[in-house]
Order: sequence, then C-alpha cells, then structure tokens
Amino acid sequence: MPYPLAYFSLVDLADPSQHRAYNEWHQLDHRPENLALPGVAWGDRWARPEEFRQHGSAVAEYAEVDYVATYLFRDPVEQALATWSRLGEDSFQWGRGPLIPGVQRRMTSFFVPTKGYAAPSALVSADVLPFRPNRGVHFTLSRYAAPHGQNTHELFAWQDRVLMPALLDLDGVAGAWTFSFDHHQQHRTLPITSNATDSPGSLRVRLVYLDGDPLETTSAILRAERDAATQGLDDAEEVLLSTPLRTIVPWQDW
Repeated sequence: MPYPLAYFSLVDLADPSQHRAYNEWHQLDHRPENLALPGVAWGDRWARPEEFRQHGSAVAEYAEVDYVATYLFRDPVEQALATWSRLGEDSFQWGRGPLIPGVQRRMTSFFVPTKGYAAPSALVSADVLPFRPNRGVHFTLSRYAAPHGQNTHELFAWQDRVLMPALLDLDGVAGAWTFSFDHHQQHRTLPITSNATDSPGSLRVRLVYLDGDPLETTSAILRAERDAATQGLDDAEEVLLSTPLRTIVPWQDW
C-alpha cells in the first residue's frame, strides 16, 4: 500500500438514542473535514448493528462496538499526523467535537499496512481496494502475546499462504488488507482508553472487503476459517473482535 500509516477507531454509544446525532456529526462534519486534509488519502467507516453481533465473536472490551472508522495517511506522515491532530484541536475549539455525549472510544490507534490481497473478481490491484465501493467489511482484531515469536511467525505464514487464498476464492470477497499495530493515539481532546502497554506488532487488524451481503459472506468466511487447519498455532493469537460490518448509507441508515 502506498500509504505508510492507517488509523482505526472502534466506538460504541452508551445512549442508543444518540446514533443519529453521532452519524450526522461523523458523516457530515468530521469525515469531510478530515478528507479535505492534504495528508489524508482516504477515510471510511462501517456500522455493526445489533443483528450482526451473533455472527462472530468479541471479548468483553469490544462486545458493544457499534462503529469502526479508518483513515489512510500520505507521506510525509509526520506532517500529515500533525495537521490531522491540529484539526482535532480546532474542532474542539469550534465546539464541533470530537467530544460527543455518550461516545465510548474502545480503541483509537495507528497501524502500519502490512500486505494487501485482491480477489481476481475485483479486477483491481490491492492498493485500490480502500477506494472501491463495498457493501461492508469483515473486521478482525487480534492480539499476540509474543509479537515476534516463532509461533506468531508461522501463524502469519499460514494466514498468508493458506487462509487468505481461501478467502479470496469466496463469492462476495473483493480482497483484504492486514495492518500491524504501531501506537495508540494520544490527543488532548480525547480520554485515553487504550492499553498503553501494547507494544508494536502486538495487535493486528484484518479487513476483508465485501462485494456480497455482509452476513452471507461472513458465514462463508467463518466456514473457510474453520476448514483451514492451523496446525496447532491457535495459541499464538487471541481474537479480540471478529465481526461483519456494513457500509453506512448517509440519511438512510441513521
């Protein structure tokens, strides 16, 4: 991926009545302001409605996640992040967020893109996938007790050479990207909710981009994961959140 850094935000709302207000702010204010920054290449977000939560798994910390957002940054990344962080401060001073009543930010963190995979059916390169319309994604967040241990290395090899090719063959899968944890966001306008002890590489995000119905395609993804043998490497990875997410249609889904 020609972008050196990505950002992921996992959010849930303590007050269900605030979904419309939060979506209006994010879709009509926050996201457009961010996309206008020269250092931001792209940004997207997806919803995890109640009926999606039985299709996957989650530890208690992430069980109530309602939304996932991501941004991709251009080089020079230090300048891009400085401008992006300044917008967060400016928005606070304007009274336009990012402090929104009832919003619980379970993770606000930066990841390094590691590898992309494009399904033949997508007819584009992996670098294009984030910009290509999708019906949603299958999102996986995992933790590794030994980020650079032998079992973790072997698990990554299995995922790359066995699991990912199986996923790319599924109807409804356009491709995927993996991301390795770099550092948590620390911004004066936001409370720190992430685990400050997480070391680089100790977390990984996998985004599978979906052309098909998110629930139907997720069922196929979960079957493929069960059918592929990990050869005893399961202990290397703790899956914190595995879930389908659907694309948000402004005005329609609020």
